[in-house]
Amino acid sequence: MFDQLDDVLQDLTNRLVRAARDRKSPMHTPAVVSGDVDARIMVLRAFDSTAFTLRFHTDTRAPKTDAFAADPRAAVLFYDKGSKIQIRARGKASVHTDASIADEAWAKGTNFARRCYLGDGPGTPSEAPTSGLPSAFEGVEPTDDQLVAARPNFAVLMVELESLDWLYLAHTGHVRAGFERDGRGEWRGRWLSP
Repeated sequence: MFDQLDDVLQDLTNRLVRAARDRKSPMHTPAVVSGDVDARIMVLRAFDSTAFTLRFHTDTRAPKTDAFAADPRAAVLFYDKGSKIQIRARGKASVHTDASIADEAWAKGTNFARRCYLGDGPGTPSEAPTSGLPSAFEGVEPTDDQLVAARPNFAVLMVELESLDWLYLAHTGHVRAGFERDGRGEWRGRWLSP
């Protein structure tokens, strides 16, 4: 597969770039773990390959927003079954509600997608199966005016990566590399036993 750490880091970077841009990428929906050791699948919305940040969207009323505020540690697990590549990423999470990054992400969303923030907050109990949406918006795209009430519930979850672990599963023998950011923000890699 690879015998140079720089090639592994480039492969890892390319996979995260594709994961954010391509809905069909197997790494598009990684598992995100908060400091309270709660995991959930989230859609990767963007990856900045210069700053090494991951961007996700979330509801301000979701329990994970409080969890990340109390403990910013985050772990993100990506897996590509076809390529047999696993990426484990760790970093610090921050939730942005009124910052320009949240405004830009909100503006780029479709009204159909933004309607999710009109409903009940995540985890709200219900007597029956529910989408949480008001019945008027079940399968219906709201207007811009109808979405004004949804915007305060929308937030961006950013994860600034600090360490990366790349694992290639092979019948001839697995190969693993780890990367840590140094004080200047540069990645330092080393080979690891799988």
